[in-house]
Amino acid sequence: MLDIRPITAFTDNYHWLLVDTATRQAAVVDPGDAAPVLAYLTQHSLQLVAILITHHHADHIDGIGTLLAKYGPLPVYGPATARIPQVNHAVQEGASLTLLGHSVEVLEVPGHTHEHLAYLSREPLAPGQGRALFCGDTLFAAGCGYMFEGTPPQMHASLQKLAALPPDTLIYCAHEYTLSNLRFAAAVMPHNTALHERQRVEAAKRERGEPTLPSTLALELATNPFLRCADPEVIAAAASVEALPERDPASVFGVLRRWKNRF
Repeated sequence: MLDIRPITAFTDNYHWLLVDTATRQAAVVDPGDAAPVLAYLTQHSLQLVAILITHHHADHIDGIGTLLAKYGPLPVYGPATARIPQVNHAVQEGASLTLLGHSVEVLEVPGHTHEHLAYLSREPLAPGQGRALFCGDTLFAAGCGYMFEGTPPQMHASLQKLAALPPDTLIYCAHEYTLSNLRFAAAVMPHNTALHERQRVEAAKRERGEPTLPSTLALELATNPFLRCADPEVIAAAASVEALPERDPASVFGVLRRWKNRF
């Protein structure tokens, strides 16, 4: 059994820590800031044994060197790019790795960056849960990542790949953007009752100081406009803010992403 624990960093990052409660070993996803990770490991008497990286942005990788200096040679899994020199186990689409005794599948999800990866557990990491997806800055709760390097069709295809996973998949993204994403989603889908209920639930969590994550894919499919680009309400909303001669989902996605950029 693995626990998945959020470590907050910077203003809104989550560095996800996977903990084997039996062995006291742990793996961390996207440690942009080593300090809170080190503090948590020390406080809970945990031994770091692996690092997973989704992409090269500083708030996801800048803590790697400090963690390696503390815990010695470790496998650092990530995309094959010179922009992350600490990666010593480059992985790509379809690769499988064993993490704390569990099998994890690698998915390529370009769009936010060219080499962006996601990691999907092949089985639930704890009884009664869905499989766990660590998706970095590709899919957010009620939103999606900014396209620094990719194109709308590319990013849309990556999101559709994730949307095809089992509905009970748990979504562990890297930022606490949920409330702002929900405000945009409500502008796109003002008649979506599931969305309005989600706004109430997630706002209450934040008022209690709780994370809104993980989400589930089922909840995203119901309330995330970037996964609903074939929905008539979403298409109409996109067409109301920008000319939309082509109403295919990838074109609708492009309009939504540009709208969100200036929202």
